[in-house]
Amino acid sequence: MFDLYILETCPYCRKVMDYFEKNGITYNKKNISDKVNREQLIKLGGYEQVPFLFDSENNKSMYESDDIIKYVQSKR
Repeated sequence: MFDLYILETCPYCRKVMDYFEKNGITYNKKNISDKVNREQLIKLGGYEQVPFLFDSENNKSMYESDDIIKYVQSKR
């Protein structure tokens, strides 16, 4: 399962969310305006930067919208 850490106002986050939605990719959206989600993001990735993807099935995490999209494409 994909956890995607985002801020609604971030254009790079929107790029990833749009890709996920257009391609029917199921994911958990975790808005870091929520303190709990922000703390999880920093614990997993080390930085308060979005978008951030955590793939719990493969224990893989990454930043950068283009890298996230490429990774998800490789899993389809």
